[in-house]
Amino acid sequence: MNQMNTKRYVLLAAVFMTFFIGMSAKEKQVPKIYAFGFSASFNDSIVYFTDIQEIENVWVQEKSNFLASRENYSYQLRDYLASQNQAHRTCIFTYAFDRKHIEKKYVKMKGKYTKKGDFDVRYITAKDFHFTAVEPIQVEEVTNEQAPKEKEKKKDKRPAKSNDKRGGKGSKGTPPAQPVPNE
Repeated sequence: MNQMNTKRYVLLAAVFMTFFIGMSAKEKQVPKIYAFGFSASFNDSIVYFTDIQEIENVWVQEKSNFLASRENYSYQLRDYLASQNQAHRTCIFTYAFDRKHIEKKYVKMKGKYTKKGDFDVRYITAKDFHFTAVEPIQVEEVTNEQAPKEKEKKKDKRPAKSNDKRGGKGSKGTPPAQPVPNE
């Protein structure tokens, strides 16, 4: 086995491990996190930063401490900006459990956009926009009794196939050629 195949197997194993950990992840509630939002667009040079905010009673995954339903936080910022006539923006949500840690991230990211002066940096205050805690999305498990019912529903939705081989209604072929009358 060469080195390339070994790397593929290791990568595949890592993906499966992440998938299975995510499936069995249980959430716990933590008292607070610190976070900020960032938004940019490919259509203009305007970037937005929110204030660093304290968000209370958020849910995290027990084993990994990842924020549960974290994509919904960036959606909150995206929806706010859309309501301000700034649609189609890419939004990022960054968080930490320690105020000093999030401040370091904030300064580093802000420095990337203010250093050269190529961007129009705008700030969104906590008065204008504030993130709210999101409850985790619960995945429903399908029991063996429910599975056949789902198959029956799908079966009923499919159109009936025609066994007509002559190309009539319901068939995929072309209509049969009409006989030419004799003169």
